[in-house]
Amino acid sequence: MTDGAGAGESWTPAQRAVVTASFLGWMLDAFDFFLVVFVLERIARDFGTDVKHVTYAIFLTLVMRPLGAFIFGRLADRHGRRPALMASVLLYSVLELASAFAPSLAAFIALRALYGIAMGGEWGVGASLALESVPVRSRGLTSGILQSGYPAGYLLAAIAFGLLYERIGWRGMLVVGAAPALLVLYIRARIPESAAWAAARTAAPARNLWASLSGHWRLAAYAIVLMAMFNLFSHGTQDLYPTFLRVQRGLTTGAISRIAILYNIGALCGGVLFGRLSSRIGRRAAIALAALLALPALPFWAYSTSVTGIAIAAFAMQLMVQGAWGVVPAHLNELSPQGMRATFPGVVYQLGNLLASYNATLQASIAVDHGGAAHPDYAFALCLVCGIVAPALIVLVALGPERREVSFAGIVDEGGERR
Repeated sequence: MTDGAGAGESWTPAQRAVVTASFLGWMLDAFDFFLVVFVLERIARDFGTDVKHVTYAIFLTLVMRPLGAFIFGRLADRHGRRPALMASVLLYSVLELASAFAPSLAAFIALRALYGIAMGGEWGVGASLALESVPVRSRGLTSGILQSGYPAGYLLAAIAFGLLYERIGWRGMLVVGAAPALLVLYIRARIPESAAWAAARTAAPARNLWASLSGHWRLAAYAIVLMAMFNLFSHGTQDLYPTFLRVQRGLTTGAISRIAILYNIGALCGGVLFGRLSSRIGRRAAIALAALLALPALPFWAYSTSVTGIAIAAFAMQLMVQGAWGVVPAHLNELSPQGMRATFPGVVYQLGNLLASYNATLQASIAVDHGGAAHPDYAFALCLVCGIVAPALIVLVALGPERREVSFAGIVDEGGERR
């Protein structure tokens, strides 16, 4: 097995363009999502409610993502990765813009639910397009790069929050969040269709979903539970963390923005590091190692009181959380049944998200129950969820399958590299 070292250096211009577009699609998707996370308290104030009620917007965004993964995944498996990716990016950009003009909390929540459908389609389609386009030896590195789009989007949202919020408010920030629509022009001009998809379509026409899943139901059930733990691992350490920093630690907008920037740099490093490492030690081993190393950081991350201590612990925590996530695109695509590589990863990922979708509301409730409505204990809620989920994730990956470097439709590129 090769380790993928220097793999990106041997990519063709078309392969680099595909990886870039898929990375940007997920980065801008996450940017739009996390803009709301940073302004939960402000939205609640404007609509005359509390943070817990506004978290239903996050809950419904996550609930609707499986539907989007299914719709856009099936479109991608039947009609190509490229048009499905463009449609997803354009739709979530339009809905982000519409959210900025919501006249009431009910309208805002409804628009975020529709946004969840569009957001749900991007990850599976973008990952399949990129991973089918690169040599097999660079899948681990590519996986880490792709998944790093998520913390990169969070990082971009943190920068926008720090620089723009005081000037343009939460509605103005959501208007800025419509910018990803411009990515569609880049995809249309620069991105070729997946050769592996075209070859598979020629060899065997697309079957319906039930026929494709025949004999793979246990795998699908396992993958859904696995992704539920993954989503609790990420959302349980991210969604309420800015609120925790403001409400329980009393930090300013600038301090929260700087800490979020730092821990998302850690997340970016973790995704690439563990994604690449997974080509050496295996997908499951890399995931388990990252989850295990998150546990020593947990008490410092939740209970440090100094800005410096919080920043260092948050960097370490997200290095490990997104380190584990950096392996996911390659791992799920390699486990996918033939003929549904755009549908299977996206749907199991988003169904796992559905199981974990109540996390923000649950953690907000735990914080109030443990500390009272006047002084909610977000530290306890954050620590409790992560302390349970990380060991569960280790056990699940240890018990599950792995198909590292399986061939995708037997495609060989011009340099003789298998895909």
